[in-house]
Amino acid sequence: MIHYKNDEEVELMRKSALLVSKTLTEVAGMLKPGITTLSIDQMIGTFIRDHKAIPSFLHYNGYPFNSCISVNDVVVHGFPSQHPLKEGDIVTVDVGVILEGWHGDHAYTFMIGKPSDDVIKLVKITKESLYKGIEKAVAGNRVGDIAYAIQEHTEKKNGYGVVRELVGHGLGKDLHEDPQVPNYGKRGSGPVLRDGLVIAIEPMINMGKKEVFTEEDGWTVRTRDGKPSVHFEHDVCVRKGKADILSDYTGIEAAEKANTALYSVD
Repeated sequence: MIHYKNDEEVELMRKSALLVSKTLTEVAGMLKPGITTLSIDQMIGTFIRDHKAIPSFLHYNGYPFNSCISVNDVVVHGFPSQHPLKEGDIVTVDVGVILEGWHGDHAYTFMIGKPSDDVIKLVKITKESLYKGIEKAVAGNRVGDIAYAIQEHTEKKNGYGVVRELVGHGLGKDLHEDPQVPNYGKRGSGPVLRDGLVIAIEPMINMGKKEVFTEEDGWTVRTRDGKPSVHFEHDVCVRKGKADILSDYTGIEAAEKANTALYSVD
C-alpha cells in the first residue's frame, strides 16, 4: 500500500531529512586518513540523539550499528569497524533518523584524498544520475521513468553496472514503504507517481559488472568483481511540475570542500 503525505506531514519529514543532512555534514568535517569508520558511527549516534532523534538503522532487523559505512567495493550496509581509512578510499555513509515519528534516510559518497580518475568519474556520474532520476519524480510520471533515467545515464551511456538486488523505496512512518524504486527499468512502467508521495531515490552503481554478493554477516553487500561501487541518496516528495528534495547536500558539499583530506567532484 502506498501512503501519500499531506503538506504538514511532508514538512515533518523535511525536518527528519535535514537532520540526516546535518549529520552527514558533521561526517564530512571529520573524514581523513587514519580515522576509523567505527568512530564515525559513534559520532553519528551521539549527534542524532543530541538532536532528540533516534538512529533508525540501529537494531533495524537486527542491524548492530547507527549507520552503514561502505568502503570501496562495498555497495551498501557496510559494518563500521576499527579498520582505519586510507588515502584513495571511497566511503559511502548512509544514515537514517526517526524524528517526531517520521523517517529521514539518505547517503553520500566521499573520496579520501584524490583517488584514480576512473573512480572520480564513477562518483561524478552516479551523483549526476541521482538528479536525473529526481527530475522524473513528478506527478503523472511513473516509477519506471525514474529508473530509466538513472540506468540510461550510468549503464547505457557510461557502461557501469546498475545493481538489481537493491532499490530505492517509499519513506514515511516506516523506513521502507511502497513503492520500490529501482535504478533500472522501462519508461512508462510501474506505479504512477502522485502528489505527496515521499520516496528515497538511491542509485547504487558499480564501476564494473552489476553482480553483487552478501557476506556471511548477512548485511555487507560487495561487488562480485571487487571493483568500486558508489551510492548517493536523496529524500524526495513527488509534486506537480517539479520534485521537492527534502534532504540537502549543500552543507555536506561545503564541508567536503573545506576538508583538505577530501576530494570533491563539484
